Amino acid sequence: MEYQEAKDKFISTWGSLGTLWGINKAMAQIQSLLFISTKPLSMEEIMEELKISRGNTSMNLRQLMDWGIVTKELVPGERKEFFTTEKDVQELARHIAKERSRREIKPVIKILKDVSSIKDDGTEKTKELIKQTKALHDLAETADTMMNKIVNQEHNWITKSLLKLIK
Repeated sequence: MEYQEAKDKFISTWGSLGTLWGINKAMAQIQSLLFISTKPLSMEEIMEELKISRGNTSMNLRQLMDWGIVTKELVPGERKEFFTTEKDVQELARHIAKERSRREIKPVIKILKDVSSIKDDGTEKTKELIKQTKALHDLAETADTMMNKIVNQEHNWITKSLLKLIK
């Protein structure tokens, strides 16, 4: 397989995986293009490479910056904005895990806590609702705590060991 075919295959596959993780295909493709790029890219270069519109590119770059995954970079002598992404795979994974926890898991934990804390009126259905949502709350909170402990360890033996197990 030649470079261009491999590059296209990687970007396409990463885009498809992104949809499974809850982000849109274009967002994942932009991040993957920046990830394998040897230099910061302008919006126009991203648009041309991925064959996507300016609006789609702009919106997805903004979202990636909101996640803290993509940053603007100044290129001396250029007026255009250039973009780059985290190149360290472990750091990227840590960043994504932290953001997903903040945006997705913590709100669910709060709702489960609220629901499992309703007044027990003594009925079987209320007791079951409290029991099951409390169990889910405890599980989600424990998993979130464990994940946060792992991702907050910068390049230590735990992180490296877990990433080796996953591979």
